[in-house]
Formats: sequence, C-alpha cells, structure tokens
Amino acid sequence: MEKIINIEEAVNYIKDGMTIMIGGFLGCGTPHKLVDGLIEKGVKDLTLICNDSGFPEVGAGKLVVNKQIKKLIASHVGTNPETGRQMNEGEMEVVLVPQGTLAERIRAAGAGLGGILTPTGVGTIVEEGKEKIDVNGETYLLELPLRADVALIFGDTVDKKGNIFYKGATRNFNTLMATAADVVIVEAKNIVEVGEIDQNNVVTPGLYVDHMVNGGVE
Repeated sequence: MEKIINIEEAVNYIKDGMTIMIGGFLGCGTPHKLVDGLIEKGVKDLTLICNDSGFPEVGAGKLVVNKQIKKLIASHVGTNPETGRQMNEGEMEVVLVPQGTLAERIRAAGAGLGGILTPTGVGTIVEEGKEKIDVNGETYLLELPLRADVALIFGDTVDKKGNIFYKGATRNFNTLMATAADVVIVEAKNIVEVGEIDQNNVVTPGLYVDHMVNGGVE
C-alpha cells in the first residue's frame, strides 16, 4: 500500500455522513490543508469529533462555517460564534464533552475498552441518559468509547513508514486519534526517510498510520 498520497486522494476517503476526527487545539496541530481539501470537496452531513470548533477562519471551524457538519462532539465551542448560532438555531447538533472525558473516550476506543468510569459530570446535565455505576461507595458515569471512520491528524516530522514526531503542543489530541479510527491520515510538515527520526522521538508508530500527505508543499 502506498502510504504517501496527495490531498485529493486523502479527502476521497471521506464520504457524506461519515464520522471523522480532526486533531488540534484551537488550530494548533490541526491538519489545515486536509481541512481545506474537505471544504473544496464539499463533503457534508459529517459527524465531527474534535477538541474544539476552532475559529470561523481557522481549523475545524471552517467546516462549521461551510455547513458541512451535522453533528459536533467537542469540549469547547466558545471561540467560534457560528457554532453557537447553528446550535441555537437547530442547524447542527452539538454534544459538549468535558475535555478530559473526551480524551479518555477516544483513548478507550483506541485501546479496545468498553468505556471508562468518571466522576466528572455526576449531578449535572452531563449525566442525563448515561448509566451510573457505584464503585467503593463512589458514583461514576459510564462514558462510551468514541471511534471514527477516518482520523485526520498532523505531525511535524513523519518518515515514509508513517512514524510520527510531534513538535511541542502540536501533539495534543493527534496521538489519541491516531489509534481510534478505521483510516488514519497524517498531514506531515516534513516527510523524511526511514531512520531520520530518532527512535526515541517517535510518538505514534507507523503501524497506526494508513496514509500521509505532504503538508509542507505550497
């Protein structure tokens, strides 16, 4: 299987109605060129799992503005007024998940777990419709795993086998999402030969990565 593909080939994996994950934190560590490719393709009715809906002109927020998202699962939407407007007008379903819970639900999917137990949200509207379990006298919510059809992530340096090095805070949700989707596509700032990344600096092994695109090409 050819791992290095172009943007058009990458976004062709995503069809109307799919569930996708997009890495990043307010645009930091977001695969911006893959997002732009989705906008150009016009794929719609997507369920998007991400940390936040970015800004109207940055990151996953651009997909919200373009009305390509049917359902958004995120921990924060306050930086994108269009997200709030669509939510309040009933144009898009928004599920707000505490950030730690969001991370753990994605991790659970990647680890093959049936869910996680967390006290976060007990006694609030977060618990509505969820199973509560008592453990040693404490009450926890059962939060189910979150998995996607396709994960679009970003890596600073990626070798030709898909091993990823992340620079600083850009790793954020990318590392978790790389384990929790049927197809994982990484936008690489730099693509290098195998062996050019010190093995101690590899955070996401290439076995998780199906394809990569060269994000450094202008």
